[in-house]
Amino acid sequence: MTAPGRSNLPPLKLHVPEPKFRPGDVVDYSDLAIPPAGAQPRPDETCAADQSHPLCLDLVRVLDEEHRAVGPWDPKLDPDTLRRMLRTMALTRAFDERMYRGQRQGKTSFYMKCTGEEATSIAPAMALADDDMVFPSYRQQGILLARGYPMVEMINQIYSNRADKLKGRQLPIMYSAREASFFSISGNLATQYPQAVGWAMASAIRGDTRIAAAWLGEGSSAEGDFHSAMTFASVYNAPVVFNLVNNQWAISSFSGFAGAERTTFAARAIGYGMAGLRVDGNDALAVYAATRWAANRARANAGPTLIEHFTYRAEGHSTSDDPGQYRSTQERGEWPLGDPLTRLQQHLIALGEWSHEAHEEMDRALADEVKAATREAEKNGTLGHGLHHPFRTMFEDVFEELPWHLKEQSAQAIRERKIKWPTWTDDREAP
Repeated sequence: MTAPGRSNLPPLKLHVPEPKFRPGDVVDYSDLAIPPAGAQPRPDETCAADQSHPLCLDLVRVLDEEHRAVGPWDPKLDPDTLRRMLRTMALTRAFDERMYRGQRQGKTSFYMKCTGEEATSIAPAMALADDDMVFPSYRQQGILLARGYPMVEMINQIYSNRADKLKGRQLPIMYSAREASFFSISGNLATQYPQAVGWAMASAIRGDTRIAAAWLGEGSSAEGDFHSAMTFASVYNAPVVFNLVNNQWAISSFSGFAGAERTTFAARAIGYGMAGLRVDGNDALAVYAATRWAANRARANAGPTLIEHFTYRAEGHSTSDDPGQYRSTQERGEWPLGDPLTRLQQHLIALGEWSHEAHEEMDRALADEVKAATREAEKNGTLGHGLHHPFRTMFEDVFEELPWHLKEQSAQAIRERKIKWPTWTDDREAP
């Protein structure tokens, strides 16, 4: 009902974001502004935060159309480092393919691939110090591989078998590796951001030299935890690097629901008075350079940085998702920033430091390496095929000294299971 005296005003309306392309649509990215590589200025690492703010609306790029590294952001990495980066990215993709097949074979309940986004985790991992603490989301398995964490241990966790160091208490792919300075992954999105800030603040209080880095997707940036973390980091000048991976889709919701229609995600740094960068997430050299800039800035006590990695989620959100139900199948092929592995491969070939034959040989060797690690892990069991942790471990690792009521519950449960399975012992899980 129109209020008295307001009959001349138009009715209020809500705007509901809608993606440009739906299943069956022809994809056209011609309206997407892609600046030329090498055109973006590189401010001093300890500059005032506002000097970086124009880069929040730009796109830092290093690899040009001829696959050359150009401009002030070129990190000038040697060929051996480039080959190691390429190998780790290819290893991550091979690992994803094998684990995806394992899920389809019923060996695990769930898996999430990072196809097309490998550069957003592996290049930062190589730009950070090995003991810098990382707070990942669920698509940063490449960090563990870049840091040399054993694949067998990762697969044990995915299969929740008897060798799983987390004893089956985490969903598959939610790793935790203190020895790799890799904080426990949480299925509650964005929680890792304030945790990273708290860790970074503690590091500064101790007078340490280690910094923190955190990752989340653009959809998670709509969570309150994101903004709490940004506030604390900017107020206390916490030595932390925020990585926001904008892969265009949050499960089946496109990035507009998190604010992408209004401005870039990197632009959120401006409102917090924080340094910010928007980087081509499929350009591994640009990602490396941006992370090294932000890490050096944090280590110099110049403050935190928000980095938006502009990329594309080439596969479904997870093994439970069918992207064909909500987006055009042409999107992946038409994505104007290409594939991160292909772009780095072509750069090395242009340098005369690689070849298509060497790449094919590497892919075969990596597939064999992943297959061997999988077979080794499967000796410890897979989902639904026994060989899980003993029942008694359910009561372990929670309290330093087990309370009396849990001791009673443990004893009662063991008695009941022995009645049901007379040959069962405490050291072997019942069938």
